[in-house]
Amino acid sequence: MTDWNGTDLEKIAAAEELDLASQRANGTLRDPVTMWVVRSGDQLYVRSVKGTDGPWYRGTQSRHQGRIQAAGVRLNVTFHPADAGEYPGVDAAYREKYGHYTSIVEHVLTDRSRASTLRLEPR
Repeated sequence: MTDWNGTDLEKIAAAEELDLASQRANGTLRDPVTMWVVRSGDQLYVRSVKGTDGPWYRGTQSRHQGRIQAAGVRLNVTFHPADAGEYPGVDAAYREKYGHYTSIVEHVLTDRSRASTLRLEPR
């Protein structure tokens, strides 16, 4: 695991949304997708509401690399599937950060969505 710069970690974690552009097999970036991002411990995570069938999630699987941008921070990252042991902390982070969206937050707390949990690591 690669460690985050503390300032970048805090800024991105505090951002309401993150733009994620995954890298195609030929190395070019796809169009960015705006999504929620959460921090659990010293790691950042994203999930697809549509699970592993979500288009942006499938895009992350060709090279497992891309670029994120949030709160004035723009970084190249690697996408790592989270272990099931990480899910409870990620669930709690989603509830805490986005719980005021009561009818929406539950969609990222399903088993289908959990299966698409990606840990973002700077590269």
